Amino acid sequence: MRQQLVRLSAAAVVATVTLSACSSSGNQAATSSPSAATATGSPAPSAAQAHNSADITFAQNMMPCHKQAIQMSDIILTKQGIDPRVVQVANQIKAAEDPDIQRMQSWLSQWQQPTTPMMPSPTAGMPAMQGMAGMMSPEQITALQNALGADASKQFLTMMIQNHQHAIMLAQSEISSGQYPPAVAMAHSIATTEQQEVNTMQGLLG
Repeated sequence: MRQQLVRLSAAAVVATVTLSACSSSGNQAATSSPSAATATGSPAPSAAQAHNSADITFAQNMMPCHKQAIQMSDIILTKQGIDPRVVQVANQIKAAEDPDIQRMQSWLSQWQQPTTPMMPSPTAGMPAMQGMAGMMSPEQITALQNALGADASKQFLTMMIQNHQHAIMLAQSEISSGQYPPAVAMAHSIATTEQQEVNTMQGLLG
């Protein structure tokens, strides 16, 4: 009887050790599984990886610049008696810049960044956006809305040249300091396209 009890006890110990080993092996597999999935599965979104502060600043500052260019284009396109060449420029700006805005919004979302840059507290009565370099004041926008004919065209071209020159400056900064390839590629495109548009608009003003 005693020998039988000893054999049963020994079998219980072996079973316990075996179960423990299986459990340990299972835990190791469970623990290593996410790492393996990370190593062999789909990579994280590229926008969340290779970007730096210059890319963030570029997107945050270029978006309001583009949005105001579209706003001014919309204003001039509602008017009668505008030079067809000016209308063509306005349509060209809208077609190019709206997709850029959508892409930059997507990048900032993936980077978990706000769509507008952090700015110092505005001075008395001045909205923060109005204080941004290259941005038209509300008074300038109102003047464009109220202008007619050749005067409206002249105001539009003058303000849009200023807008584009600011955009080119932002693009050049991204080209020299940015890290995220799609943002750098966009900056190259903006610098080239908007300089061509500036040249065209300066010729129209002349």
